[in-house]
Amino acid sequence: MLRATLKSLLARKLRLLLSTLAVVLSVMFVSGSLVLTDTLGRTFDNLFANIYTYTDVQVSAKSQVAPQGGDTGGGGTNAFPAAVVDEVAKVDGVSKATGQVFLNGAIPVGRNGKVVANQTGQQFGANWTGEDELVTLAEGRAPAADDEVVINQGLATTARYKVGDSMDVITRDKQRKTYEIVGLMQYAGGRASMAGESAIFFTTKQAQTSMLGATEQYNIIDVKAKDGFTDEQVRDNIAKDLGGGFVVQTGKQLSEESSKAIKQILDYFNYVLLGFGAVALLVGVFLILNTFSIIVAQRTQELALLRAMGASRGQVLRGVLLEAVLIGVVGSLFGFLVGLGLGALGAYAFVGLADGAKVASLGFPVSAVVASFAIGILVTMVAAVMPALKAARVAPIAAMRESATPDRPLTKLTIVGAVVTALAIGSLTWGLTGAGDGTLWLVFGGVLALLVGVALLTPVISRPLVAALGALFAWTVPGRLGKRNSARNPRRTAITAGAVMIGIAIVTAISTLFTSLSTALGDELQKDLQADLVVLGQQTSEIPPTITPEQVEQMKKLPGAATVATFTADAVTVNGQQNFVVSYEDPAAVVKVLKLKADQGRIDQLGSGEFMTDKKTAADRKWKLGDTITVAFTKTGEKTLKLTGITGETAVGAGIVVSYDDARTGFAFPQPWQAFISVKDGASVDDTKAAVDSIIKDNPEVSVYTKDEYVENNQAQFTAILAIVQVLLLIALAISVLGVINTLLLSVIERTRELGMLRAVGLRRRQTWLMVTTESVVITVFGTVLGLAVGAGLGAAIVTALKDVIGFGAVTLPWTLMVVYFVASLFVGAVAGFIPSVRAVRLNVLNAIAYE
Repeated sequence: MLRATLKSLLARKLRLLLSTLAVVLSVMFVSGSLVLTDTLGRTFDNLFANIYTYTDVQVSAKSQVAPQGGDTGGGGTNAFPAAVVDEVAKVDGVSKATGQVFLNGAIPVGRNGKVVANQTGQQFGANWTGEDELVTLAEGRAPAADDEVVINQGLATTARYKVGDSMDVITRDKQRKTYEIVGLMQYAGGRASMAGESAIFFTTKQAQTSMLGATEQYNIIDVKAKDGFTDEQVRDNIAKDLGGGFVVQTGKQLSEESSKAIKQILDYFNYVLLGFGAVALLVGVFLILNTFSIIVAQRTQELALLRAMGASRGQVLRGVLLEAVLIGVVGSLFGFLVGLGLGALGAYAFVGLADGAKVASLGFPVSAVVASFAIGILVTMVAAVMPALKAARVAPIAAMRESATPDRPLTKLTIVGAVVTALAIGSLTWGLTGAGDGTLWLVFGGVLALLVGVALLTPVISRPLVAALGALFAWTVPGRLGKRNSARNPRRTAITAGAVMIGIAIVTAISTLFTSLSTALGDELQKDLQADLVVLGQQTSEIPPTITPEQVEQMKKLPGAATVATFTADAVTVNGQQNFVVSYEDPAAVVKVLKLKADQGRIDQLGSGEFMTDKKTAADRKWKLGDTITVAFTKTGEKTLKLTGITGETAVGAGIVVSYDDARTGFAFPQPWQAFISVKDGASVDDTKAAVDSIIKDNPEVSVYTKDEYVENNQAQFTAILAIVQVLLLIALAISVLGVINTLLLSVIERTRELGMLRAVGLRRRQTWLMVTTESVVITVFGTVLGLAVGAGLGAAIVTALKDVIGFGAVTLPWTLMVVYFVASLFVGAVAGFIPSVRAVRLNVLNAIAYE
C-alpha cells in the first residue's frame, strides 16, 4: 500500500506540484515574518554594538519624565554643570572623562531653503572633541570659530554640501543660523554614518549654547577606564560617587538597552505581519482542502480498485494522509526557503532606509523552522482529513463506474455553519461591547469564527447567487456551460470562492473601519474648528517643528487676522504615568477658535499651578473640579496642579491643558507648535494665507494650510495606513487567486473526457476558452460579492461598537473601494482562468475521449 501511494503521488506530477504550491503559499508569509524580525533584531544588535564599541562607561543625568516602563531613566537629554566632568575624572579607575554635547535636534537646511529630510528622524548636534577611535576627519579641519561646523559625510552626500559651503542650521534653541562647513567626518571603518543619521559638530561653546541653552554644561560624559579596572568596576565607582541623580552605564549596557528598545518596536511589527500571515494561512487552508477534495474525486476508481484488491478502509485513509504528510513536508521546506528569501529582501529594504547600517548575516531562526514545518504539515493534515475520510468510504463497486459518487446532501454542513455563525456573532457582540474579560480574544475569535461560519454556509448560498451571477454571462452557449459548470458542485465552488471571500472580507472590513474614522475626524474638524488657516509642520522625530514668538506676533498684526491662537505640547508624567499635555498661550483665543464650551469652572484662563481638561478625560480618570495632580515637567521636575476647568466633550481640544507659565519653564520646547488663525469677515482667506506664508518664509519647518487642506492632511494618515494594509493583504488575495487557478486546472484534468466530448460535438477552441474563463469569473465574482457583504457587515459592527470608545461617527462604507474590488474581480477572474483555459483548449480530442 505504501508503494502504491508513493507511485500514485509521483505519477501525477502536475497534481503534486499544485498541491505543494498550496502549502508553500500558506507557509511563506509566516516564515518570512519570523525571518525578517530575526534578521532585523540581529542587525540592530550589531549596529548598537558597533556604536558603543569604543565606550567604556557613559554618564548622563536622570530624566524628570518617566519613560514607558514607568521608571525614571536616563537618555542624555538633561544638562548638568561642567564641574561634574571634573568630579568624574577624579573617581578611582577613571583614566579620562570627556564632557560631551550630543542631542537630537540640529536640523540642517538644504540649498532649496527646506529642511533636509531624514528617514531615521535622527539629526544630532554635538561638540567637536577631537578625533578618536570612532570619529575621524575625512576632509578639512576641526571647527575653530562659533560659526564653523563639521558634518558627517552622509549628510554632505544627501544635502550635496562640501567643505567651504555655507549651511543654515536650526538648533534646539529654535534659532536659525548660518555656518561654514570646515570639515567632513567619518566613523570607524570609513562609514559615512552609523545608521543614516545626520551629525553636525560645533565648537563646544556653540554646541552648549544652541543645544543645551547655556554654556559650561554637558549632557553626556564619555569615560575611559584605567588599565586594570573593568568597565563594571568604574561604573560602580562613579555611581557611588555621584549619587542618585545620574545614570551610569557601561557600553555593553547601552548597546543592550538601545537594541531592546528597537526590538520592542520590531515585536509589534512582527505581530502585525503574523496577523496577515494568519489570514494567508486561513486562505491556504481552503486552497489545500479544495485541492485534496478534487484529488480524491479524481481517484475514486483508483481507490475503489485498491479496495477491491483487499485494501482496508484504514489503509486507504492512511494512504491519503501519508500523501498529505509528504506534500506538507515538501511544501513546508519550500515555503520556509521562499519565506527566508522574502525575509531577507524585507530586511535589506528596511535597513536601506538607514544608510550606513549593515544587514546581519542571514540566519535560520528556530522559531521560523518550527513554525514552517508545524504549520505546513498540520494544516495539510487537517485539510486532508475530510477528503481522506471520504476516500476511505469509497466502495469497491465504484471501480466499475465512470464517475465518482455524487456529493452528499448539504443539510449537516448548513446546520454546522449556522451554529458557528451564531456563536461568532455572539462572541463579537460580547467582545465589542466589553461585557467580559479577554474582550480582544473574543473579538479575534469572533472574526475567525464568522469567516469560517460563512464559509460553511457558502455551498447553500452559492446555488442561487451563482445562478444569478452566471445569468450575466449566459447569453452564449459557452457562457451557459461555464455557468452550469460553476454551479454543478456547490461544495467545490464554495471552498474556492471562500478563499476569495476571506481576503476581500478582511480588506473591506478594515476599509470600512478607516473610512468611517477618517470621515468622523473630518466632520469633527469641520464642525469644531473655527479657524480659516492653520500653521504647522510635520513632526518626523522627537524634535517638533515650531513657530517663533516673533512670527506669531507678526501674524496677530495682519489686517485680515481676527484671532490667532497658538498651542505647544510636551511629554510629561501625570501622577507617575507618562502623558502628553498641551498648553495654550492665550486660552481665551483657543476657546474661541476651537469652539470650546465650559462644562464646569472656567476655561478661558489658566494660571501657574492650574490645569483644565475635557469632560470625557475627567470622567475616565475620576477627576472633579478642585482635584490636584502631580506633573513632572521635562525641565523643572514635579509640580502640583489644580483642576480649575472642564470643557464639554470635544474631539479637537481633548486632553490635559496646563498653563503657559508652567509650559514656558517646564516644557522641552515651549515655542508654539501650531497656530490657528480666523480671518475677519470680509477679508480674503487667500490673501491672508499669502501674508502668513511671507512671514514664515524663513522658517523651513512649518507651512500654512487652509481649513480644508488641514482636514485633508489629517485624513491622509488613514489613507496611508489603509494602503499598507491593502498591500499586505494582496498576499492573501494572491493565494486565493492561485486557488482559483489550482481548482480549475484540477477540474479540467478531472473533466478531460467531458471536454473531449464537447469538442467532438462541435465546441470550438475559442468557445472552450470562453467556457472555462466564464467559470473562473463567476467563482471569483461570487467570492468577491460574498466578501464585500461580510466585510461591510463586520466593519459596520466594529464601528458601531467602538463609537463611544474612539469617537466614531456614523458608519461610512468605502463605496469607491468596494466598486474597485468588484471590477477588479472580473479582471482577476479572467486572468485566473487563462492557464486552465489554455490547457482545456490544447486537449487532443481523440485522446480526451479515450481518457481514463
